[in-house]
Amino acid sequence: MYYIGIDLGGTIIKVGLIRQGQIINSRKLEAHSKNGLQPRLELIANAITHLLIETGVSFDNLGGAFLAFPGIVDVHNKRVVSTNAKYDDASSIDLQRWCIEHWNIPFAIDNDARAATVGEWQFGAARGKENIVMMTIGTGIGTGVVIEGKLLYGQHYRAGSLGGHLIVDYKGRHCTCGNVGCVEAYASSFFLPHIISENEKLSLTFRKDTANYDFKNLFEQATADVVDAKLVVEDCMDVWSAAIVNYIHAYDPQTVILGGGIMKSKNLILPYIRDKVNALAWCPDDKVEIVASTLGDNAALVAAEYYFE
Repeated sequence: MYYIGIDLGGTIIKVGLIRQGQIINSRKLEAHSKNGLQPRLELIANAITHLLIETGVSFDNLGGAFLAFPGIVDVHNKRVVSTNAKYDDASSIDLQRWCIEHWNIPFAIDNDARAATVGEWQFGAARGKENIVMMTIGTGIGTGVVIEGKLLYGQHYRAGSLGGHLIVDYKGRHCTCGNVGCVEAYASSFFLPHIISENEKLSLTFRKDTANYDFKNLFEQATADVVDAKLVVEDCMDVWSAAIVNYIHAYDPQTVILGGGIMKSKNLILPYIRDKVNALAWCPDDKVEIVASTLGDNAALVAAEYYFE
C-alpha cells in the first residue's frame, strides 16, 4: 500500500507519496499560511493527483492520507482544535470529508512536530529507541515526545507538543500564543526581527537591518566571526539549550533530536548545545544524547504510514 503525506509548513507545503518509510514522489507548494487553509486545499489535492498519475498508483492502492498540522489537533475526532497565526481557518474545515470526497480513503491528522518525531522514531535518528524528545526549529518551535515506546498525547492532545511555549522569561516578550516569555518568542525565525532590533548589545547598524536576516545568513556570518551575528545566534542557542534542559527534566529521554532547516548549521549548533546542556541538566548517571535529525524536512511526511498501522 501507498500513503499520502501532507506537511503544512508555515512557508512551504510538502505533499508526498509514501511507501515503507520512503518518499516515492513529492511536491512542494507555496504555503501562504496567513491566508488560511481553504484556498490551498484544491492545489494540494491537484498536486496529489499528479503524484499518483506520475507514479502510476491507483486509488485502490492507497491506504490513507495523513496531514501534519502546525497547531493543536484532536487526533481522535480528526480535526484542528487551535491555530497560531498559520492556517487560522483550519478549525472550521472538515478535513476528513475533504479526504473522502477526493480519494475515499481513511484520514489521519496530528501536530506537525509530533509527526516529525514519529518519522525519526520509526525510520530515522531514534529508530529502536523508546524514550525520545524531538525539537523542531524554524518559523516556530515544536516538540514531540515518546515515553516507554508510546507517543505522548495527554488528556487534550497537547502533551509534549508545546515545547516552544515553555517559559524562559516570565517577565519577557509576548508570544503569538498569548503567553509571555516563550521559547519561541526568544529563538524562532518568526521573532527574529524583534530578537535583533531589541538587543541593545548589537550595533545600531545591525539592529536597523532586520528585514535582511534569517538564521541561514546569521549562522554564515557567525561562522565568519561577525560579532553581531555571533551574539544573536549564541543567544538563540542559549534559549534552545534552556528549553532542552527543561525537556530532559520533564521527560527523561535517551535522546533529544534537533530538526528543521536550521540544522544545516549543525556543525556549529550541536557542539554548543551539547556543552551547555551537559553543564546544566541534572543527569548524574548518564548524559542525554543530542543529535540532528537524519530525515530533515521530510520527517513528518515519512511518518504517514505509522498512522494507519
